[in-house]
Amino acid sequence: MRFDTVIIGGGLAGLTAGIALQREGKSTAIISTGQNALHFFSGSFESVVEKNERMIDFFAKAGIPLHYAPGVRLMPLGSFRPSALCLEDTDIFPTAKVGSKVLIVNFMGYHDFFSTFLAEGLEKEGMQCRIRLLDLPELEPLQRSPGGMRSVQMARILDPIWEKFVQEVRLLIKDEDIVVIPQVFGLKDPSTPGLIREDLPVRAIFAGTLPPSVPGIRTQQLLGRNYERLGGTYLKGDHALRALTKDNRIIGVSTKNLDRHYLKADTFILASGSYFSKGLRSNPFEITEPVFDLDVNYSPERSDWYNPKFAADQPYMHYGVKTDENLHAIKGGTVIQNLYAIGSVMGVSHPRFGFGAGLAIRSAFHVTDQIVQESKV
Repeated sequence: MRFDTVIIGGGLAGLTAGIALQREGKSTAIISTGQNALHFFSGSFESVVEKNERMIDFFAKAGIPLHYAPGVRLMPLGSFRPSALCLEDTDIFPTAKVGSKVLIVNFMGYHDFFSTFLAEGLEKEGMQCRIRLLDLPELEPLQRSPGGMRSVQMARILDPIWEKFVQEVRLLIKDEDIVVIPQVFGLKDPSTPGLIREDLPVRAIFAGTLPPSVPGIRTQQLLGRNYERLGGTYLKGDHALRALTKDNRIIGVSTKNLDRHYLKADTFILASGSYFSKGLRSNPFEITEPVFDLDVNYSPERSDWYNPKFAADQPYMHYGVKTDENLHAIKGGTVIQNLYAIGSVMGVSHPRFGFGAGLAIRSAFHVTDQIVQESKV
């Protein structure tokens, strides 16, 4: 099978690159293992502080509305973090004092939502908090199943009965002006959280939970559907094994499911992510990139990889594959002209692209713009 571009990785960076190229009339294939950082997505595009109209338009065309409002957002443990560009159902506030009295609503048996930590964090900001549990009979099958009370499974049950949920919450409200709700709504329809907000008599805030992230899974699904509607080849549940090279160029990549067949292309994009999605691998002695065996930037001293303080910024998260300024990947000290790296597989070696979601999207746009421009020459 031959394409204009083959992309290794189906997370935010890979899907952004695939959609951008398909919209330009390029034929692409995405090789996706299924696990990626979108499963942890908070709903906020980290490191994007400017109002980026290109990003907003890009996601709107995929059915993912964003909103821009510089301020702070509520984190799962009750702290606040600066934010600006978010999914429509992710709240941004001018300041951390979001109200006077807060009702925190959780579900019986749901342990991935930290009501107590949220209350402590909000009370530090001068708000009075009250915690209440809802026991909905519709959730009983999940409560009886080990590991059943997870955000995605709950969303499948709760989305169709959101009106009943609102009625139950109305009964719990006393004199509060804010209700904090677990982010377990809107898996298939991003408008559901908005409907809940409109139907409650006080302001509703959706706070994050432990992964998997409902807004993250929804974002991945919507991007994936948009990519396939545009004609992209989406190889889900597969992973790249090795590369076929000639004259310092990548000719093709093999995958587990395609056995000995190679996906061939003019250009290749590595968007395989960091350690979680196995875009980078480590052992006690080295950090490697497994598909192309690219050069990786890391300290030879293992003691430099980590900070003993658990909550501190960890140096190993900054490591990634080496690239030139235009994000061409480097192997053995030599630039591979038809292989690019984007997203977290690069670490934070190019500060101008930012980090997190900002890095994924900016680097994807940067590379796809080059590919499109070079094809016109």
